[in-house]
Amino acid sequence: MESQTYKEEIQLLLQQNMNLPWEKIAGKTILLSGATGMIGKCIVDILMKYNDDSRKNAGISDMAASERLINIIALSRNEERAKERLDEHWGREDFRYICSDVNQAIPECGKADYVIHAASNTHPLQYSGDPIGTITANVIGTKNLLDYAVSCHAERFCFVSSVEIYGENRGDTDRFSENYLGYLDCNTLRAGYPESKRAGEALCNAYAQTHQLNFVIPRLGRVYGPTMLPSDSKAVAQFIKKAAAGEDIVLKSAGTQCYSYTYALDAALAVLTVLLKGKRGEAYNISDTESEVTLRQIAEWLAEDSGVKVVYDIPDAAEQAGYSTATKALLDTEKIETLGWKPRTHMREGLRKTIESLR
Repeated sequence: MESQTYKEEIQLLLQQNMNLPWEKIAGKTILLSGATGMIGKCIVDILMKYNDDSRKNAGISDMAASERLINIIALSRNEERAKERLDEHWGREDFRYICSDVNQAIPECGKADYVIHAASNTHPLQYSGDPIGTITANVIGTKNLLDYAVSCHAERFCFVSSVEIYGENRGDTDRFSENYLGYLDCNTLRAGYPESKRAGEALCNAYAQTHQLNFVIPRLGRVYGPTMLPSDSKAVAQFIKKAAAGEDIVLKSAGTQCYSYTYALDAALAVLTVLLKGKRGEAYNISDTESEVTLRQIAEWLAEDSGVKVVYDIPDAAEQAGYSTATKALLDTEKIETLGWKPRTHMREGLRKTIESLR
């Protein structure tokens, strides 16, 4: 996680996005669940780097600069993992870690001006191995964090949702816009993730109606990058780990599935863009339209760059139970582009950067 490439990318990302209204969260506190996840870690690293740059460029007293720092309260359920993933921030005045499972009542964390809920099971083996936890994090966990946001009179709640809420393409569109709704077979184990994300979005609307809570919903496409967890069982994550280790890449299907992908740092910045500039109560698709490729193409790129082969294998029952049945899931990103967000790392380059960081 500490690779020089990764740090340089954060620096460049901030330089290219200084026009974002960062002043909205200057001196404010953000409560972030899922802080050790792929997106959560990126968000923490981006904001801590922003604070470091603010201190350098402030030209004012240390005390005055401190008053304008963005404060992070990072939540996750595994403190040991948090110390590994967020070690460089431990002990900072603008960073505080609290070990908490969002499925339980949120402990007293102090006032939170903004809440970002990014805690969720996000890959096939979690869906099949922890189906109850998959659902509860998106429903009970969302409710617990919404309650905390209401108790703090938070200025905005951000629920990180997913392309999976769209379900199967009905065959009537090439891309999912934010108002699209496709078919989901709710009477399956795999439906727990998309159905609970749908329920989480509905909860946000219920709290807006009942408590006048200001909320936004970034809907992420498939995300990859150097902050992937070692346990990630998504196909692209498995491909990347094999390539980084110099091992043959195992493809467990014909690889014709075509999805929208986004590099992790670009996705994290998109979440922050929606938090800072999104319209109240609106959902925004997040994906890189220049990174729409099949699984087979990803496997072949990685094999070519790493000098290994692509081999085919049949998935076992546990893996199969967690797989998405969608064969084409592309997102219409026109709405978030009106907020000024654009991805800067496209897939071929992003795969190479990820391999470099992991090695």
